[in-house]
Amino acid sequence: MRDHFWQMLQQRFGKRVLLNGHPVHRLPNTLNVSFVGQVGGEILARLEGVAATTGSACHSGRVELSPVLKSMGVASEIGKGAVRFSLGRTTTREEIDSVVERLNEILALAG
Repeated sequence: MRDHFWQMLQQRFGKRVLLNGHPVHRLPNTLNVSFVGQVGGEILARLEGVAATTGSACHSGRVELSPVLKSMGVASEIGKGAVRFSLGRTTTREEIDSVVERLNEILALAG
């Protein structure tokens, strides 16, 4: 399901979404991506009911890159759009497709 989710994100957002982490050697239930030009926290604020987190901190209105992404060499302007999605054993294709549609609506509003 993780790979299906990544494929759907790539199809929908193209170069506006980047994979954080190794393309093959990663957890089977986790997908960490960056939405280019966006702020992960703002995306999550509109994405209720989805198991996701940014992993970054916001202090005094400033978004800081997570230490993990920083150590991986992810640029700050890319990493600030990071969202880490968690999938369960019961996650379905329909649920993933629904999240991709909701993300499409959120990002269209964000410009």
